[in-house]
Amino acid sequence: MAKPSDAPQTSGHSQETFDSLTALDAAGALGPGDLESLGEAAWWLGLMPECTSARERAVAAYLGADQPRGAALVALRLFYTSSIRGDEAIAAGWLRRAARLLDGEPEGVEHGQLHLAEARVARSRGDQDGELGHAREAIDIGSRFGDPDLVALGQYIEGRLLVKQGSVHDGMAILDEAMLAAVQGELGPMATGQVYCNVIAACQELGDVRRAAEWTDALSSWCASQPESVFPGLCRVHRAEVMHLRGEWSEAQLEAQQACGDLLDVMPSFAAEAFYEVGEVCRRAGELGEAEAAFRRASDLGREPQPGLALVRLAQGKVDAASAALRSVLAQESAPLQRAKLLPAQAEIAIVAGDLDTAAVAVEELERIAQGFSSAALAAVSTGARGSLELARGEAQTALPSLRRAWKLWEELDCPFEAAEARQMLGRACLALGDEDGAELAIGGAQAVFERLGAKRTAELGGASAQPGGLTAREIEVLRLVAAGNSNKQIAEELYLSVKTVARHLENIYFKLGVSSRTAATALAYRDGLLDVSQAQMGNSTH
Repeated sequence: MAKPSDAPQTSGHSQETFDSLTALDAAGALGPGDLESLGEAAWWLGLMPECTSARERAVAAYLGADQPRGAALVALRLFYTSSIRGDEAIAAGWLRRAARLLDGEPEGVEHGQLHLAEARVARSRGDQDGELGHAREAIDIGSRFGDPDLVALGQYIEGRLLVKQGSVHDGMAILDEAMLAAVQGELGPMATGQVYCNVIAACQELGDVRRAAEWTDALSSWCASQPESVFPGLCRVHRAEVMHLRGEWSEAQLEAQQACGDLLDVMPSFAAEAFYEVGEVCRRAGELGEAEAAFRRASDLGREPQPGLALVRLAQGKVDAASAALRSVLAQESAPLQRAKLLPAQAEIAIVAGDLDTAAVAVEELERIAQGFSSAALAAVSTGARGSLELARGEAQTALPSLRRAWKLWEELDCPFEAAEARQMLGRACLALGDEDGAELAIGGAQAVFERLGAKRTAELGGASAQPGGLTAREIEVLRLVAAGNSNKQIAEELYLSVKTVARHLENIYFKLGVSSRTAATALAYRDGLLDVSQAQMGNSTH
């Protein structure tokens, strides 16, 4: 999550500073430096209209005092403030004004800040070479003029770019150096918050769950010392991401919801990340309506709602809609780490749809990406996807080592939900090979985790354990025949029931599973291991 280079070197007593300067301003006693300080105090308090007004007046005051460098720095802050609020035309105007004001001025720290702003513009265009070049210029200027903030801000851009390009070792080394400067108190408050947020975001993009968790804990401690700022809200987003992976879903949802409120009026683009996190927690818990609403809100604020929304559609039994959504977004996304977030969902949906060719293509690309990046999480997700595909192909013996490795990797990463899903698939592979004891241990262990987490999921063992949603044995029989594509009349003949009785069973099934169609019931039945891929395919193609 990129954070603007946008505020003062000290955030202490922001409310006191704001009140004092506001009183002086009413008396017409503020010069350009004081107006700049008033804008900065307002920024830390999240008072964006007051911040913008004070900064615009500061630019005019600096120009009136013939201080173009001061005016340029405040113009750059207005660029960031406008940019993060989505006012791109206004942001571009402030950036060009800053560049014009610095044109012809002797090189200084202000020029380094201009390079950081140009790096942000290059990133928005997808110009990684341009972004990297501007970041390195900022680092060089910061080093020559003894400005550690400028160096660290350039380093986090350089480090994240190198990670995205596959130079993980070099990129993380640069990010660690920037983070060390933040942890050691060598940077101002704004630069410190920016470095924390961006290094954590880089870890999360890469799937470095452990490092993201460690830095999030450090960020939480730092945020506690910055109560009058937007940083606690940003910190809550990161904490929510880590908590939901750790299985602390209630806490994660509370953190994310609080972040939505903290950031919505101040930084809508970051509030979008918080809404997406709410959606992810709700989806995992089986609260599909709440999940869809959160993903839609994230989308309204500019955040891509996939793969979360597609997985909601899959859980609702809308397999075609889920498939189409993933195809659409993958067609527009080229960044490997972003594609790696989408491909597992595409493979899962394609397997449910019985489209094993599409699943195979997704798994193969995911494996190539995982091989190019040093990430245990990418290894876990690609290995699990491979095992699921092999199991869907009827290659249970081949699937066993892949699924076992995926389970162990997720366990080591302390991601209980993902580990339980992999273990459930491992149990199905055991069952397919006739290893009932192995299947019972794996599926029973997965079910225990689902229950502890509060997930509305049921790991099945050949119908021997409790049925999902409290379905009876007869309802399970009906559901399996529905999934195989049978009409009510055919089911009645197969089970020696009346058509009316079959209809009543279906009504009960729909009610217990919280669905409204045969297709949705089929998708849930497949998800919970009650039928194989061929049955799911028949059910989806018939209805």
